[in-house]
Amino acid sequence: MRQLLLLRHAKSSWDDPALPDHARPLNARGRRAAQAMAAEMQRLGLSPDVVLVSSARRTLQTMEALHPFEGSPIVNVMDGLYLAPWRGMLETLNAVPDTARSVLVIGHNPGLHELALELLTPDHPQTRALGRLREAYPTGSLAEFSLAAPWHGLSPGGARLVRYVVPRDLPEAAALANEGEG
Repeated sequence: MRQLLLLRHAKSSWDDPALPDHARPLNARGRRAAQAMAAEMQRLGLSPDVVLVSSARRTLQTMEALHPFEGSPIVNVMDGLYLAPWRGMLETLNAVPDTARSVLVIGHNPGLHELALELLTPDHPQTRALGRLREAYPTGSLAEFSLAAPWHGLSPGGARLVRYVVPRDLPEAAALANEGEG
């Protein structure tokens, strides 16, 4: 079995309207939520072999909050993942070496959310996590999938949702949201 982790970048700043979208950084709340998600990933033992990350500043800063990764994964910063549609992300995943057991993609909506929905097996049991995933994919959220096919064979309907974690589910991030920051 292979593991696919889809992480949407944490909350970004809109403080400088003149800043190009690609250059927008995380805001303070986003940095803290990314750190809370990093702690949760570590607690769950989620350790990717390969990290594919959009070249946008906010995705790179989200990845930096996850460091250090256990096992020193291969990290590929990819311009093609910046605001990529789900089919483009799937093509990128199809090119991952089949020797990789676990892949983390750090990207953007709507493509990331659409990819997550497309990957679901048609007979996936109705769970609370699935219902929440179908509803929304907020900033900083993580979906974990298991798949039996090799990466080159990953296709729509080819993965099972293992868990879906939203920053507000985490005690550290929930406390931040209650502060009313940004």
